[in-house]
Amino acid sequence: MYELLSDLLEKNGLVTAFAFVGVIVWISYFLSAKLTKGRLHGSALAIIIGLILAYFGGLATGGKKGLADIPLLTGIGLMGGSMLRDLAIVSTAFGVDFAEIKKAGAPGVVSLFAGVIVSFIVGAGVALMFGYSDAISLTTIGAGAATYIVGPVTGTALGATSEVIALSVAAGLIKSVLVMTGTPFVARLIGLNNARAAMVYGGLMGTTSGVAGGLAATDPRLVPYGAMTATFYTGLGCLMGPSVMYFAIRALVE
Repeated sequence: MYELLSDLLEKNGLVTAFAFVGVIVWISYFLSAKLTKGRLHGSALAIIIGLILAYFGGLATGGKKGLADIPLLTGIGLMGGSMLRDLAIVSTAFGVDFAEIKKAGAPGVVSLFAGVIVSFIVGAGVALMFGYSDAISLTTIGAGAATYIVGPVTGTALGATSEVIALSVAAGLIKSVLVMTGTPFVARLIGLNNARAAMVYGGLMGTTSGVAGGLAATDPRLVPYGAMTATFYTGLGCLMGPSVMYFAIRALVE
């Protein structure tokens, strides 16, 4: 019976991967609600758990693809590949209405560009301090400092190594968790108490899960406004990363 079930799951690897990830997400949101009362968003916990499982999966198999090296979970390699990732990004973009961004006015638009550019500069600067000197690595890690989605998209487009792409994801995850946990504490200091401020904040921070989780802990009514500009931020970062930012960084270091 066990062998039959194992064989069935292996032959339907992608379905197994979706079920496995679904269980992880359910556990993550359960822990988020019970242990942190929503202050640490379930999506951030899911990413942390995924990274831990990938690490131990790699140790157990001696491979380079984490859990995807385990025969039962090979479908995760396809599910976590660039095809479905880019599909998710495009799907998110289709839900955005450019007319909505006008409600934030010029400050909202400026915050988007400022947030993306500053994140790239900070991320690339940290990467440079840790010994990375080529334009591809600096741009990829800088993109990860924007969000953990922009990092892999930029790295894949530029041909970055898997190690650098992993670092970009880690940088984005750290930023997401910091924004998520720090927003409630700084909200009063920065006047984050209205829809327009939430839009500007989402444009500056950019990490959708971090902004949504932070605003949910601050005032749930602000979440749609912050998440909207944060979504634009992700799209803008994916556009600027492999193009404008890469050429700018290459001109500086090469």
